[in-house]
Amino acid sequence: MTESPNVDHAQLANAIRTLSMDAVQAANSGHPGMPMGAADMATVLFTKYLKYDPADPDWPDRDRFVLSAGHGSMLLYSLLHLTGYADMTMDQIRNFRQLGSKTAGHPEYGEAGGIEMTTGPLGQGVSTAVGMAIAERSMNARYGEDLVDHRTWVIASDGDLMEGISHEAASLAGHMKLGRLIVLYDDNEISIDGDTDMSLSDDALGRFKSYGWHAQRCDGHSADALSAAIDAALASDQPSIIACRTVIGFGAPTKAGTSGSHGAPLGDEEIASTRDALNWPHDPFVIPNEILSAWRAAGGRGAETRENWADRLMKSDKRAEFQRAVAGDLPDGWESAVIGAKRGFSEDAPKLATRASSGKTLDQITPAVPEMIGGSADLTGSNNTKAADFGALAPPDYAGRYMYYGVREHGMAAAMNGMALHGGVIPYSGTFLIFSDYLRPSLRLAALMGVRAIHVLTHDSIGLGEDGPTHQPVEHLASLRAMPNVQVFRPADAVEVAECWQLALEKKDGPSVLALTRQGLPTVRTEHTDENLSARGGYVLAEAEGDRQATILATGSEVEIALVARESLQADGVPTAVVSLPCWELFAARDDAYRAEVLGNGVRVAVEAAIGFGWEQWTGPDGGFVGMKSFGASAPADQLYEHFGITADAVAAAVKERL
Repeated sequence: MTESPNVDHAQLANAIRTLSMDAVQAANSGHPGMPMGAADMATVLFTKYLKYDPADPDWPDRDRFVLSAGHGSMLLYSLLHLTGYADMTMDQIRNFRQLGSKTAGHPEYGEAGGIEMTTGPLGQGVSTAVGMAIAERSMNARYGEDLVDHRTWVIASDGDLMEGISHEAASLAGHMKLGRLIVLYDDNEISIDGDTDMSLSDDALGRFKSYGWHAQRCDGHSADALSAAIDAALASDQPSIIACRTVIGFGAPTKAGTSGSHGAPLGDEEIASTRDALNWPHDPFVIPNEILSAWRAAGGRGAETRENWADRLMKSDKRAEFQRAVAGDLPDGWESAVIGAKRGFSEDAPKLATRASSGKTLDQITPAVPEMIGGSADLTGSNNTKAADFGALAPPDYAGRYMYYGVREHGMAAAMNGMALHGGVIPYSGTFLIFSDYLRPSLRLAALMGVRAIHVLTHDSIGLGEDGPTHQPVEHLASLRAMPNVQVFRPADAVEVAECWQLALEKKDGPSVLALTRQGLPTVRTEHTDENLSARGGYVLAEAEGDRQATILATGSEVEIALVARESLQADGVPTAVVSLPCWELFAARDDAYRAEVLGNGVRVAVEAAIGFGWEQWTGPDGGFVGMKSFGASAPADQLYEHFGITADAVAAAVKERL
């Protein structure tokens, strides 16, 4: 361990404890107990084992550290300040939880160097770390150990391990034999409600052993015991969990070991007594120079390793490709694959389910974008997410590009976030749109963090058919469209599918959803254009013949219905345009003049095989909507459209009612 002759482990750890309790007290809110209890394990990790360099927080071959127990954010902020991350100043620590500070109540990705992900929702951190470990293995297989050779570390809590998502992710990690993933479990036996034995009686380590993990226990306040346990974990070829028995609020005379130290300031009197108990006679927010210097020396120990890595990168014939992938930039000229796919679809005019045209598009673009990694939650044949030349990403060599996630939708989405956060890969995967309910919290975190994860969500409406209402999404498009920083695409045909894939890949700062059909759809764009019309969000697919009196708005499978309704209205002397709206978010981002031109001044009626929530922003207060008002039913798709009145005749009638 990096220590000066006069600074021991206890003093290093107590610097974390005191900064944490002082910051929480100053904010008059927060969670002091976890950082005080976990200070010893964090000190051992950051002074002896973790590979990092505060001078270059984004060094690609650094170890990743995830504080899954995000409520203990002051543990991380203290570590970043003490080890020398430039943007984690003492002023930031003093302004913990205040507006505009980098020290939010829970760690926020992008706010400061060294914060590898946004945590707070329990279970997300440890699950996302699994994706980071997968990405490391994939990148290692692609670029070799000279460029990619690092580990992923997690500090997790009882609550993290209670959450169902952690079970999904741990099972996947064991199956994938992710031996470079190590979880330090803060086993303090306290939850918000009190002792964990009120709600928990399982054998956590036994469960992880059954998943294929290396599992052990140690004294979480003994530096020697922690080092011995970590050394044993490093010697294993399995993912590792170490149950570190700790005392929450360590050092607090009356609140240590109780839920009273979990989520509230200790109070001035308790803090004064804690200073005495820890033999810390220093004022709040004061770290003696000797202790700070020891911490800064620990932070600086990775500089030489980073410099040696940089030398290897400069000499590598893979340097340019590596740097491009890590930067998240797409290969030069990759768009030609999209244009080629579009041209083929326009010329051949196939009638395809958009899930099928998505698969054909992937066959074209994945060779041009080698960092794309696909997958599915046990629905590969239904989602059409496996490109023709993809092999399995699996041990022992991890060289493939396809993940078999199993029935783990939530864990899959978290792993995708981890892969995107790691960098160097672009993850996409599939399930049914209905099961976005099972992955929504991870999708929300992707949106909050601004990372590129692409979700192929098929069987997007009552068009699913006979599987019935349990599998027929009706409210899901509306709920996903309500989520900030998510692009929701619902393409009308194969051409729009290719365009939407391009847009999803080009969005570096957030996730995308492709809502795709089970049923076959005709090609409605039979005249090729290099321009990506879907990039407008909405556009006039078929203009009115004569002065426009009505506009029918539609997405996905209902564009076909809108076109038939238009023919009927035109025949009845009502000049009508059809507008395809594959992406509301992109359409909303266009200027007012463009939107007004597309929407027109006449009657507006929207049609979509989903509930109508949100459509009023495009139809206006006097507009109409043809769609779902209830859950679905079990029957063939064509019968369901008739049964629920989502027909061209119904659309035409809705227009005429408003003329």
